[in-house]
Amino acid sequence: MKRLIAPFVVRGKAFANNIFYAPLAGCSDYPFRKVIVDPRLSHTRPGLFFCEMVKADALIRDEPTTYRLLDYDHSMHPIGAQICGSNPDYICEAARRIEDLGFDWIDLNCGCPVDKITKDGSGSALLQKPEKIGEILQKMVRATDLPISVKIRSGWDDDSINAPLITTIAEQAGASLITIHGRTREQGYKGKAAFSPIREAKKKAKTIYVFANGDIFDPLSAEKMWEETNADGILIARGTMGRPWIAEELVAYFQRRKKKEISPEEVRQWWLAHFEEIFRYQPDKKACLDMRRVGSWFLKQLPPHPRLKEVIMKEKDPRKILALLREEGPPALPF
Repeated sequence: MKRLIAPFVVRGKAFANNIFYAPLAGCSDYPFRKVIVDPRLSHTRPGLFFCEMVKADALIRDEPTTYRLLDYDHSMHPIGAQICGSNPDYICEAARRIEDLGFDWIDLNCGCPVDKITKDGSGSALLQKPEKIGEILQKMVRATDLPISVKIRSGWDDDSINAPLITTIAEQAGASLITIHGRTREQGYKGKAAFSPIREAKKKAKTIYVFANGDIFDPLSAEKMWEETNADGILIARGTMGRPWIAEELVAYFQRRKKKEISPEEVRQWWLAHFEEIFRYQPDKKACLDMRRVGSWFLKQLPPHPRLKEVIMKEKDPRKILALLREEGPPALPF
């Protein structure tokens, strides 16, 4: 049987395993990534994770808010950045700047389905111009020494499934890896991710790594994805929300074929650590907003607790939210 979890090397850079965490707007921010590398919480981390996606034109305009999306510290290596755009020259300049910032990997976003991204020809709109994807990737490869990858969807709609074609184009352009989300742009996040476009793309690949993405939330769904696609690795997106430990869970399962159970107390420790990082990184008002968003993820991992949910959603002082979460016994929390 194919070894599913495995280390690999790309362009001279070593990665501990072939589980990647996706760039997610508003989710894969600095506090989230800081928690992932906290040695008190986990001994296994993903082979690579990404900052939130940045727009190439905003980066080269030196917009401070865009650069803040790329905040990281040395403990987060290896770390990747993802660029969004449709102008090859802007993207290449952005890639050079990202390399200068010390990143280990650069990804081109050709998968984001939201209108505000696709309206200028970026994100998944590029799926309609496969040759342009190849042009951009080729220029990126020439502009930087870092591994270059591209994230796509299976196609624009059911009548234009072109992931296998784009895989060949990306390989010819010199990209090291392609990640394929098993949905079309038209689907958004509705329905189930399809295996067949990823499987057919993997058959086309000769030198490029093919990673699978879509509906990976636990060891069983990861195993199913691997079995159905024969992919070289997986990229986990929404499955990391409220489950930052999922890489450790997958490694434990595939190495020992035994599911790692996460206790409610462990959930609380991860949750508390995440809130503490938010509190350190954000001003109070933004911290409260982020705590509501992150809290909703973690609440799904626990039995219903109306009081805690109410405090998180209404409290305007992040210190009080932290104080409540630090309480270990009833009646505060169900631990």
